[in-house]
Amino acid sequence: MIASVQKISKILNCFTNDEPALGNLEIAEKLCMNASTIHHLVRTLCQEGILIQDSRKKYRLGWKLLEWSNHVMYQQDIYNEATPFCDSLIRKFNSTVHIGMFDSGEVRFVLKVQSKESLPVPTYVGATKPAYCTSTGKVLLAFNPSLIKPTIAKGLLKIAPNTITDVDNLKKELSKIKKQGYAISNNENELGLYGIAAPIYSYTGQTIAALNMVGPVSYMNGSNREEMIKSVVSTAEKISKDLGYISLS
Repeated sequence: MIASVQKISKILNCFTNDEPALGNLEIAEKLCMNASTIHHLVRTLCQEGILIQDSRKKYRLGWKLLEWSNHVMYQQDIYNEATPFCDSLIRKFNSTVHIGMFDSGEVRFVLKVQSKESLPVPTYVGATKPAYCTSTGKVLLAFNPSLIKPTIAKGLLKIAPNTITDVDNLKKELSKIKKQGYAISNNENELGLYGIAAPIYSYTGQTIAALNMVGPVSYMNGSNREEMIKSVVSTAEKISKDLGYISLS
């Protein structure tokens, strides 16, 4: 048992600022260990949420560490770059701003910034919400089609008056979001709340997170709605740029 803990510790120590993502063979070579042994340990770490596997089949530090320490390397980069922009957004609009990332059919919040004048929103860093009925989640699904199937597999339960529970309707909604570049959630996850979200891109052009601004329907869906949408999209673009994304448009 002690030997296994030591091996796990060594695996986690392989991930650094210079090498945040590693493949199975890369870990084995670094530790001079058998690739099969590494595979079994890494698979278990993924099942526990301690590691996550990205679209390139490489591993990164995972959500469980975020719950434990709120200092996951990959998410911390987003936190550092995004916080000033989020502060600016809530100064302009009295609301709550989140950044969320996809996690097994759900959205996990890695950042929350709230205006002192805004109504309380029942979320916190590390909390999860279903991806199919939140503005953040719908953005992540729309720009990452491979995530749709595992989300639908968990079921589309009705949570609020406007929750989309039909698969075809959800796919139509995601197609619309992809075209317009942002998502809206109106009484879909929390009664009385309205959210606006836009994608955050990594330097590779992949949508790795989404920025959303949320508040009461009466406020968010009022006369400033279009200005809010533009501001959310613009803020997400600024964060993406600071993360190294270069737009070709």
